[in-house]
Amino acid sequence: MSRFRRRLDSRLKKSCPHPRKSTFCGVILLAVGVILLWYFLYYRCPFGKSCGPGEKCLSFTRWCDGVKDCSNGADESQCFRLQGIDFLLQGYSSDDNAWLPVCAENWNDNYGSTVCVQMGYDSKFYESSSQVNFKASAPAGFLKLKSGSSSESPIQTQLMHSPECSVRAVKLHCIECGKSFAAPSGRVVGGYEAVKGAWPWQVSLQVYHQHVCGGTIVSSYWILTAAHCFQTLSDPQLWTVTYGDVQLSKMPTRMPTERIVRHQKFDPKTNDFDIALLKLSKPIIFKQRTVRPLCLPNVELHMNNSKDAWVTGWGQLYASGPSPDKLHQAQVTVYVRELCNHRYVLNGRVTDTMFCAGKMRGGVDTCQGDSGGPLVFNSGNVWWLIGITSWGFGCGLKTKPGMYSNVSYFREWIQKQMQDEWQTEL
Repeated sequence: MSRFRRRLDSRLKKSCPHPRKSTFCGVILLAVGVILLWYFLYYRCPFGKSCGPGEKCLSFTRWCDGVKDCSNGADESQCFRLQGIDFLLQGYSSDDNAWLPVCAENWNDNYGSTVCVQMGYDSKFYESSSQVNFKASAPAGFLKLKSGSSSESPIQTQLMHSPECSVRAVKLHCIECGKSFAAPSGRVVGGYEAVKGAWPWQVSLQVYHQHVCGGTIVSSYWILTAAHCFQTLSDPQLWTVTYGDVQLSKMPTRMPTERIVRHQKFDPKTNDFDIALLKLSKPIIFKQRTVRPLCLPNVELHMNNSKDAWVTGWGQLYASGPSPDKLHQAQVTVYVRELCNHRYVLNGRVTDTMFCAGKMRGGVDTCQGDSGGPLVFNSGNVWWLIGITSWGFGCGLKTKPGMYSNVSYFREWIQKQMQDEWQTEL
């Protein structure tokens, strides 16, 4: 903006070489100043937070106060989040403009369930509230329930800042997720067949009973997948979601799709923002071993970039090769973005919404038909969804790892879509 302003000012000076034009030019300069000030306050929002592009700017104290001030509800949609492998509950403090751990003093499952519903989860599948030691010192303090609080009102209006907590912090599980009963643990050179129960969150997205893309169960109603799967087939009535087995020919359950929510910024040319959510017409009935949701990544979920992760799908076994009836799995390495963007690798094509994974030596990769499927890793004895199969150059080529949508980048977007749907129904 500063370069724009200097360039504009210089043009005005050239258009006002004589004193007789100084009054007119002063008016123009004043108008320009007003426009620049409006732009700065409206878009940059220096004294608060913006509701979004083109939306109004609100002071910090009007966020998470229980009153919807933004037309899109953004000021009340991101008031709670979970942190790390301990599922530590954090609330946004508008007074401190900071995320603070929630103290477990006077907390119970009624409050936990209410928060989970506000975060977009179905209360029927609520798991538990418990306590966890807060490992950091929490120098900014805690959020604590006020006396006389009720779980029937917005929780964010009933929390107050406290410099200390007499008990431990809240650990919150909105849904039992990330549990596998037959996941592999050894290294492999290429992909191989998965056993039943290993990846109970994997689904097949089908059109006319034909597998097209993969997807991941993240709640009773929602499937997370790739936006590019719906470029030509965008009618939700065409799509069904099948799950419950590793063999496509033996899938016991077929569920119709109610809505397809593609990210509004998806760019088919670059595959940037390649993420979508499918809303099912009926809730999934979870089964202990074969049908379970996968955990979305919590805030500050740390993954060593060299750590091995796993990809799964019913895609082609090699470029232009056959597609298997049985689910395949492969172990891959997640690489740092700088390496992915090296000119001899992917030459700058990797944005903040993506990361690359595979094997630089080649031979291990996802392929056509795997799109939308999960890339997962295990931490704290829980499996986390960190990537969505997106795009790549060929399949398994040397120095050409596959590209995956970065689920952590889209955490708030995912939560917002789930919240909007529940708030509409409630």
